Amino acid sequence: MLQLLMETDVEGLIGAGRYERSGERNTWRNGYRDRTLDTRLGSLQLRIPKLRQGSYFPPFLEARKSSEKALIAVIQEAWIGGVSTRRVDDLVQAMGLSGINKSQVSKLCKEIDERVHAFLDRPLVGEWPYLWLDATYLKQREGGRIVSVAAIIAVAANTDGRREIVGLHIGPSEAETFWSTFLKSLARRGLHGVKLVISDAHEGLKAAIRRVFGAGWQRCRVHWMRNALAYVSKTQQSMVAAALRQAFLQPDRAQASQMLRHVADQLRPKWPKLAAFIDNSETDVLSYFDFPEQHRSKLHSTNPLERLNKEVKRRADVVGIFPNEAAIIRLIGAVLLEQNDEWQLQHRYMQVEAMAELATPASAVDPRQIPCAA
Repeated sequence: MLQLLMETDVEGLIGAGRYERSGERNTWRNGYRDRTLDTRLGSLQLRIPKLRQGSYFPPFLEARKSSEKALIAVIQEAWIGGVSTRRVDDLVQAMGLSGINKSQVSKLCKEIDERVHAFLDRPLVGEWPYLWLDATYLKQREGGRIVSVAAIIAVAANTDGRREIVGLHIGPSEAETFWSTFLKSLARRGLHGVKLVISDAHEGLKAAIRRVFGAGWQRCRVHWMRNALAYVSKTQQSMVAAALRQAFLQPDRAQASQMLRHVADQLRPKWPKLAAFIDNSETDVLSYFDFPEQHRSKLHSTNPLERLNKEVKRRADVVGIFPNEAAIIRLIGAVLLEQNDEWQLQHRYMQVEAMAELATPASAVDPRQIPCAA
């Protein structure tokens, strides 16, 4: 019956029956192509007619094609959302199919690559005064062994006060060349106007920032505090932390620097290494005081990325060990894509009025000299 339906459809498209000679025909037949149609009663082998000019696809197969796309979309979203490839098999069986194995799930999810790469490689328009960088460490198979790789996530805020995820980079280390390669890729895509980069004290990052963007660097205050308290016994950490926080409560950089030096001098007799640490890192941890007061609460640390990093780690823990770098970019990039879409629907992340204070003043132009009248 299905074969007769297709033959009737094709005759209508051609304008003539099989072996019928007619000057009003639109095209000619060109053999058949085989297609399997799976039904609840079994599989049917169909022969779909082919045309010399144009194409024909039976309408009763279109619904199946749409349902296939819907099923693939469900599998992909479940995988991105945190459902392991093994549990996807249970989901597919609940939808009435026989099941799907781990390799098939991974193959279907490779179709996400196009969306992810388009997102991660998109051009960046406008100026981006603030850039946050944070590293998350994941496990990956490489040459028959398991290695730890750094996944660097970059978030930037533009002059409209909105933040976006602007990049993802995977690498084996955090040397200067690693950071320079990543920052240069951001610059090539249009990231410019960077005034301040906020991150932890990664080796080689400061030199890369100066070389690529010529911007200032803010050492994450939260990580800085943890590093400082590591020089103190646990019983004394609360007291030392309270003293250090006094510097961050000051209204400007000069007073904050003065307070931090005063605290360092008080702690020097008992904890000389802690005092030396404060002396060496004072400039980096107070950099955010040079920027508008309305923005400082979001500039002193990488805390704005904490929720994002937790979601990335939650998804990475489901996988455990990634087979290769492409699998990391596929999964983490998809998570970042969805998070970035959510951010675009929210209110501005920073007050746009204060962004005017960051504008570079235009160079003064000498007025034209008016010649004296004769």
